[in-house]
Amino acid sequence: MILAMILSMNRSFALLAALILLGGCQSLTSSAPDGTPPVEETSPAAAAPQPDTYASFTQETLLALLTAELAGQRNRFDIAIDNYVQQAQATQDAGVAERGFRIAEYLGAEQAALDTALIWAKNAPGNLEAQRAAAIQLARAGRYDEAMAYMEQVLQGKGDTHFDFLALSAMETDPDTRAGLLQSFDRLQSKYPDNGQLLFGKALLLQQDDRPQEALELLETQSAKQDEIPPLLLHVRLLQSLERGAEALPLLQQGIRLHPDDKRLRLTYARLLVEQGRMDDAKGEFTTLLQQFPQDDDLRFSLALVCLEAEAWREAIVYLEELIERDSHVDAAHYNLARAYEALDEKDSALIEYALVGPSDDFLPAQARQAQLLFDGKRPAEASRRLSQARTTQPDYAIQLYLIEVEALASHQQHEQAWQLVQQALEQFPDDLNLLYTRAMLAEKRDDLELLEQDLRFILEREPDNSMALNALGYTLADRTKRYAEAKELIEQALRLNPQDPAILDSLGWVNYRLGNLDEAERLLRQALQRFPDHEVAAHLGEVLWARGKQREARKVWANALKQQPDSTVLRSTLLRLTGSETF
Repeated sequence: MILAMILSMNRSFALLAALILLGGCQSLTSSAPDGTPPVEETSPAAAAPQPDTYASFTQETLLALLTAELAGQRNRFDIAIDNYVQQAQATQDAGVAERGFRIAEYLGAEQAALDTALIWAKNAPGNLEAQRAAAIQLARAGRYDEAMAYMEQVLQGKGDTHFDFLALSAMETDPDTRAGLLQSFDRLQSKYPDNGQLLFGKALLLQQDDRPQEALELLETQSAKQDEIPPLLLHVRLLQSLERGAEALPLLQQGIRLHPDDKRLRLTYARLLVEQGRMDDAKGEFTTLLQQFPQDDDLRFSLALVCLEAEAWREAIVYLEELIERDSHVDAAHYNLARAYEALDEKDSALIEYALVGPSDDFLPAQARQAQLLFDGKRPAEASRRLSQARTTQPDYAIQLYLIEVEALASHQQHEQAWQLVQQALEQFPDDLNLLYTRAMLAEKRDDLELLEQDLRFILEREPDNSMALNALGYTLADRTKRYAEAKELIEQALRLNPQDPAILDSLGWVNYRLGNLDEAERLLRQALQRFPDHEVAAHLGEVLWARGKQREARKVWANALKQQPDSTVLRSTLLRLTGSETF
């Protein structure tokens, strides 16, 4: 109906279309679903073609453009963008193409944005914004050489370039593509050696190519703009990646003096202070930041965590309670409040806070700490009740909650209760590999090696590369049977999968001891203990040293381990078996 009426008014059609196109930005702005305009506010001339250009448009084109604007008012952006792309291609008009590009960019229509940006740039060769838009869209499409050509036009026109965007857009590409883009940067750099934006973009590309030293050297050239914030922040990141974080501190201090209100610089400086272990200084910086940006709850949370690291427990509690009052980071705030109360030996308050942690990344750690506190406080029945209730209210976490309770029971020598609970859990989740692994470990304590092997073999049938199950089975065969060759093969397979795991090194050392390869056993167990100073590893190494006639060194290894874990039954039983006494 509306379009029929418009078509009947041929004499006023061109003027009507021009007026609607000139008001196009406002029309689409008012109809955006979330109230956000699809384009930045621009002058009418930038938003649509000039009125005197409409004389060259056909009635079909004018109707299509008018329909697009009316569609935009009614939130039919699909019609709006389709019409604008078609007419940009048909008319090759810069104003129509720009309008289409703005709408496409707002909608995230990548192909339409690329098509209209290229038409806009082609028909407005002197418009630096058009050339820059084409370069960025080409980079998004992975057409980097073409993007660089357009960006060079922006560079020649002394406009702001986006070489950093070109470099960042290549992050996920293959090495050959990045190498080609780097060659384009090199070519432009030879022509424009003093262009800081070009140097910054190339440094970003070198960083992505895992060449931090070259990127750093490029930024540190005299041409690099060290007083600008993005290059300075990249400089800092490069120093950190090269483990030279201390050198970045004065750079950031200088940057803050030049840009005292820049949040990124202050935040980077504060985080670097944390990395350097300067907690009191970091706390001061985060406090300043929060004073500058009092509504930023991410800063408030960061400050609370820094206070916890600095053992400023009461101060941390203030900020964490503020977060809860502001309904921000609520679960994390409750969890860390509990940590603070634990440190202050206020166990009941800690338990209250742990119980308030809802489904989140902190839920399971909170449940584990709550259980540990209750077991340590001789309240195992309450711990079990709370965990059972949590399994009911949060069924998605049921398996992990079973594992938490089983581990707590086993660590407090309540092996029969742990056994009954894992059996209960497996009735509900019969094929869960974590539960089966846990039952296998409990079966070993019950001397039920047949069930242990059955469960571990079940796991390995489904996950042949499960290094933990391979190691557990291999170690048990080496320690509790005489199937040493089979044990060694399993452990070596685990080590191939996870060569840095000290537990596997310990197992391999132990099976070599069982096989009589004492030199190799000592070598492997020394490596394991160095990487992981565990009481069981120390017991094994001490036993090998004892067998080799190095009793004095064996006693020293055991003594050091007992200082760290005086209640170790493994160490005590080893001492008793070899020396006749559990003490020295």
